[in-house]
Amino acid sequence: MTVTALLRYQGALLLRSQHWIAPLVVYAAFLAVGVRSHDPALDALGYAAAGLVPLSAWLVRICVTAEPPAARAVSAAAAGPVRVHAAALLTALTGTLLAGAAGAAYALLLGDLAHRPPAAAVLAGAVAVAVCALTGAAVGAVCSRPLLRGRGRAVLAGGVGSLLAWVVAFSPARSAVSALVGAARADTTPLPLGALAGALLLAGAAGAVACLAGRRRS
Repeated sequence: MTVTALLRYQGALLLRSQHWIAPLVVYAAFLAVGVRSHDPALDALGYAAAGLVPLSAWLVRICVTAEPPAARAVSAAAAGPVRVHAAALLTALTGTLLAGAAGAAYALLLGDLAHRPPAAAVLAGAVAVAVCALTGAAVGAVCSRPLLRGRGRAVLAGGVGSLLAWVVAFSPARSAVSALVGAARADTTPLPLGALAGALLLAGAAGAVACLAGRRRS
């Protein structure tokens, strides 16, 4: 089974389950409450990006638990447990990035650019969206199956992990959002590439650990 086929399969599982509706409704409500007309655009972009951390962790949990045990055993036998789990993680990340793109567009539509170049603001927002989506995916990967199998423990760990990603000093998500919020009060437009590199490393490491754990326990 090819990678493309696995991604299509995981995407179809996610869409048919309709479990994605709840996290997206929560994210939409988060934006509706926090993003106001004529707020500084970078502030609004930072807020929209921050909401992707719990959304990404939530979608990861949905994707890695979407298959019934029998179906997962069949797909793991056909493609290997590592590839199946990686496809589930990538499907969740893709869904988060799509939601983040919509959230960033909403923030830009309502926000005040304050004479900043629109292209620079869009690029800064895109980087922050990617950073927060990757950070949330890392949280979801280590707080879901196969590392945490109990539903209650996984949900609690995901919630605590998302909160820590917002407040811990070395978190890439916190760094990216802080850069946007700080720049909204100055005449600059940041490009948090360091945070993006950190998020890529964090998500890659967390995904690798989760996939390898799935192989050992399959």
